[in-house]
Amino acid sequence: MRTTAMSHLNQPTNLAITKTSKHQNYNSLGGHLAQRLVQIGVSDVFSVPGDFNLVLLDDLVAEPQLNLIGCCNELNAGYAADGYARSCGVGACVVAFTVGGLSVMNAIAGAYSEDLPVICIVGGPNSNDYGSNNRILHHSIGLADFSQELKCFQQITCQQVVVNHLDNAQEQIDGAIAAALEHSKPVYISISCNLPGLSHPSFLRNPLPFSLPVRPQFLKCTVRSCKRKSVALNP
Repeated sequence: MRTTAMSHLNQPTNLAITKTSKHQNYNSLGGHLAQRLVQIGVSDVFSVPGDFNLVLLDDLVAEPQLNLIGCCNELNAGYAADGYARSCGVGACVVAFTVGGLSVMNAIAGAYSEDLPVICIVGGPNSNDYGSNNRILHHSIGLADFSQELKCFQQITCQQVVVNHLDNAQEQIDGAIAAALEHSKPVYISISCNLPGLSHPSFLRNPLPFSLPVRPQFLKCTVRSCKRKSVALNP
């Protein structure tokens, strides 16, 4: 299963949403993402701060059940998330657009080959710059096309979303996280740098709107293994 977000990349966004206060952090996009990570069992997030992800990182730090671990480079953050996924079932890392995204790719590719659900979160360009044909030299390779990083991640993740509209942000984020858990593969979530502190009614939805599917054949194998172990002389 592989889906992309190419259709949203060339659509400019006009924002008329008020920022949330600190007391309403749970209702912001960043707060929603933090809550979802906690709900799937993530307690440590590995990151490399950059100006495109600073607001998002502030929201993650504000979540008391999340521990933000700063890394010296993106490759280390990616491999730390890989190891965390092996140990705890699912891992997450946060980097900045292109300069960080391209640096973390080797670790994400390794997680893909090892069937590890790693949620790679990227702080992307301002949503108002999409479709403007502006050449952002900062954190880019100098092209007006912002899909350069996305195209790379299409080969090494099972789902990719570019969040540059609030209206469908909740659906995109939750769908990508669900795909990572269901397929046991990495996913790519790019979030425009001006959105994490903004609120939307959909971010209040609770509980988690997805669950892992039950596969009867796996349950039968588990039962058989337990029976054999219980009667084995030297298990």
